[in-house]
Amino acid sequence: MALDALKGWTGPQKHVVAAAYLGWTLDAFDFFVLTFVVKDLLAQFGAKSAADILLAVTLTLAVRPLGAFLFGRLADDYGRKPVLILNILLYSLFGFATAFAPSLSMFLIARGLFGVAMGGIWGIGASLAFESIPSKARGFVSGLLQSGYPSGYLMASLAFGAVHADFGWRGMFMVGLIPGILLAIYIYMAVPESPVWRRPAVVNAGKHLLHLLGVAVILSAMLAVLIRFGREEGLVYIVAAVVPLVIVGGFLTPFVRQHWKLALYAILLMTGFNFFSHGTQDLYPTFLRVQHHFDDATVTFITVVLNLGAIVGGLTFASFSQSLGRRKTVIMVALLALPVIYFWASAQTVAMLAASAFLMQICVQGAWGVVPVHLNELSPPNVRGTFAGTVYQLGNLIASVNAVFQAELAESGRQLLGLQHYSLALAVVACFAALLIATVMFLGPEAKDADMGRMPAPATE
Repeated sequence: MALDALKGWTGPQKHVVAAAYLGWTLDAFDFFVLTFVVKDLLAQFGAKSAADILLAVTLTLAVRPLGAFLFGRLADDYGRKPVLILNILLYSLFGFATAFAPSLSMFLIARGLFGVAMGGIWGIGASLAFESIPSKARGFVSGLLQSGYPSGYLMASLAFGAVHADFGWRGMFMVGLIPGILLAIYIYMAVPESPVWRRPAVVNAGKHLLHLLGVAVILSAMLAVLIRFGREEGLVYIVAAVVPLVIVGGFLTPFVRQHWKLALYAILLMTGFNFFSHGTQDLYPTFLRVQHHFDDATVTFITVVLNLGAIVGGLTFASFSQSLGRRKTVIMVALLALPVIYFWASAQTVAMLAASAFLMQICVQGAWGVVPVHLNELSPPNVRGTFAGTVYQLGNLIASVNAVFQAELAESGRQLLGLQHYSLALAVVACFAALLIATVMFLGPEAKDADMGRMPAPATE
């Protein structure tokens, strides 16, 4: 099936897909590095609990819609290729800057800036890829692109094993800079612009400056509240979830009025998907280090195994969706995850933990592998660069409370049961997410093989 999908590709098409995959891989690597060093950051910054450090994960996820909208609008007006290069350079630089944070406040600022840059990559890279390839290859390419996420997690796992013991948490954040710069050079030299994209007759630069100012104001407000109040009184949840959602919704008002049902469906769907991935991945290294007291080598082994499962699942089921359909494939895989969850969360030995994590991530990323193509086939063509990435990241925004929620739930387990009960936190979120995804996909539309070859000229503003 995969070989059939690859037949007849041109050299430029291969470069486009490789660039989109590598961009998402390096992006995910810089994101997941943090999840391996929570224990180190607790000691470095004197935080009270893991939840305080995991505010950085919450912040990174919460600001990603800002980047998706800001860079998506730029990509619709100025082209996919130059904005993709800009995104990669920015997240590489901000990820590197994280290594030099002297305090928790500065650490949060660096992660906030990284999150904005990270937000643009997925939508722009996916749009460029799907606008460039034959329709018969969409399922396979969707799985390949989404496998960049577990590939980045896999790289972070390997970096943890190779770098952490000698260079500590700061060394972990330095690793991604050079690969990011090299990837940007590769895209500049080898990757063509989307054959579908057309420059608007008039581009309003002032509009983009206004968007940039809005992003800066929102990010500054979120950082100020996080630094001043931390997680007390629920203020972090209010700022991280409500304010950006309202402002971004305001930016998109004309579009939302025209496509509100589609936007609502896509945001709800991506909320489920983001709880599914972040709920089974972000705290998993902490679960292994804190609840099971494994050393670096064992944590690396198990996370490598689970990410291999994720890559296999994404490629297999996304390719399968080309014949079965996007909806049926996702529903099937989400429901298959339910019987796996118990064994995955309750396993005790290294062998059982590795095997159950492998199966769990086959299901999680098997469903996720269909997401890039499904959202791009659903997207209105003249705002594809903005729509797919923004609804994906708005789902991320709603799910951004996951890491702190799971840490608090694990702490409750410790108080009630006498141990850091990450098993409970992992299982509760995974079950909720799998059922939500299956339900929303069942109620939603099928858009397999939608025409993405024609793009109306964007309206001038």
